[in-house]
Amino acid sequence: MWESVFTSLSAGFTARGADLDRAAAELGFPLPASYRSFCETCGIGLAGGQVRIAVPSPYEASDLATQAGVIAVSVGNAVAMLEDGGEPHRFDVEDGDPAVIERACFFGAGEDGSFLFWDVSGTGEEYDIWLLAPDLETVRFGGESLVDFFTRVTGPAAALVLGPGAAPLPARFEGISEATLARGAGLA
Repeated sequence: MWESVFTSLSAGFTARGADLDRAAAELGFPLPASYRSFCETCGIGLAGGQVRIAVPSPYEASDLATQAGVIAVSVGNAVAMLEDGGEPHRFDVEDGDPAVIERACFFGAGEDGSFLFWDVSGTGEEYDIWLLAPDLETVRFGGESLVDFFTRVTGPAAALVLGPGAAPLPARFEGISEATLARGAGLA
């Protein structure tokens, strides 16, 4: 499946079924099928030269459960700073329910400072994916699955997800090896 999304795919450190099950138990909801497939096929790395998807792993800098918490706290702290002037912070959810941010589980980040999250209110095999722009106000619909998201951001619909004027991302995935992750974590 992912070979048809990325024309160039060099897999990184991948997750196993047990890792995915552990992360799902920690987060308290089943992980989407397309995400599980991504983790088992692509693993840890950089997609489209821009997007890092957190993958269950022993390396905190890229682990899903760890990053979901770190990003949520970081966004919460930034929003609190923005509200410091007394005005309540508002998320501008394009074509969506503003409460979507309350149901967010963050699972990815863009090199530009954007964040990806699932709206975990769904009951099917997938959760809608949303992108929180670097301004921490604009929220755009990303796709109905991770495959849909990457198809959109690497194609003509890229600006609808990434923002006005954004060009499609290259359809490539550059994995990061376990040895590199271990060196980065000070374990090698």
